[in-house]
Amino acid sequence: MEQNLEHTISLLARTPPALDALLRDLPEAWTLRNEGESSWSAYEVVGHLIHGERTDWMPRAKMILQFGESRTFDPFDRWAQARESEGKSLGGLLDEFAHLRAENLHELRGLNMRPEDLARRGRHPALGVVTLSELLATWAAHDLTHLHQISRIMAHQYREAVGPWAKFLGVMQCAGHSSGG
Repeated sequence: MEQNLEHTISLLARTPPALDALLRDLPEAWTLRNEGESSWSAYEVVGHLIHGERTDWMPRAKMILQFGESRTFDPFDRWAQARESEGKSLGGLLDEFAHLRAENLHELRGLNMRPEDLARRGRHPALGVVTLSELLATWAAHDLTHLHQISRIMAHQYREAVGPWAKFLGVMQCAGHSSGG
């Protein structure tokens, strides 16, 4: 499936309420635990999504439209949520994410992009030349990656409790390919 702006926006609009339904008011045993080592908790993933709303998706889209390939995107800090979320409640983070996402989608719709705009190119610091269409498709896939990650993190908390059923639960078999970003 090729990137379709309206389809992308429809998916991006659903992420905040999906996270809210899944995470709000859960015991911290579900939201603050991770998978070990340098993995993230659900709380940290929400913080990461907030940082992306502020510094990644729309700033980069606007940079492509304004500067094309002449300016390289600022590198993304994959660990910024540690300092930016400090002292905040998960409910507060969920509210903040919903607010920022709504603002960004309103701004994205307001750009009234045409197909030729989606073909415009920018420069990523590690990937090189990318198109606006690829950036927007990645935004949606990034959301799905982190929804999957949160499911995996939460399932990990019951890795022992499920006993022999673990072999039938795909989420228990996933080795993790999205931790740390």
